[in-house]
Amino acid sequence: MKKIFILKASKAKTSNDFSLNDLPGDGGRMDIVARCVNSAFFLSHDLRRDTEFIVVLEGEPNPPVTLRFIGNELKYLSPDERCIGGLIKKALEKQSEKETESTPGIFVSRKSFSQVLDEVGGEIIYLHEDGEDIEKISIQSEKIVFVLGDHLGLSSEDESLLKDAKRVSISPMVLHADHCIIIVHNVFDRKNL
Repeated sequence: MKKIFILKASKAKTSNDFSLNDLPGDGGRMDIVARCVNSAFFLSHDLRRDTEFIVVLEGEPNPPVTLRFIGNELKYLSPDERCIGGLIKKALEKQSEKETESTPGIFVSRKSFSQVLDEVGGEIIYLHEDGEDIEKISIQSEKIVFVLGDHLGLSSEDESLLKDAKRVSISPMVLHADHCIIIVHNVFDRKNL
């Protein structure tokens, strides 16, 4: 089963002029994006090859910018936030209307959140604390897409784009996005999916 995680990063910078020493401030909470990349892909001594991570950056100066990380194509990725931030900076140098590969397995485009949702395909699940328990859901698709927000969550406009998505909860508490990704992986690892 292929797992795709889509994060909407409301404040993450859309240019590469941020400091790797200040991902939370200067990067517009780019630290959240870096942590999510880490959680989406890293195992103890390997990467998850069946996973894709997509982030829609909505911060200044020129949103949106979408980055797509493909597990079975990734190279040069280390688990630390600085390394991931450096690869994101490199990707932001190459942004254009057409999706472009910046480094192996990392692609950049100017797609919006709604365009990403329209194009992704598969069974879409909106991770939300008020949803159905993830342990009780049945999966009918070979490709499952998990949508989550950053520290600001999703707006009502964003949520309206997900009106047909299944709303699923991994906890009654509001969790950090990177923790949500790890919990989802754990649930599916235990089910051997």
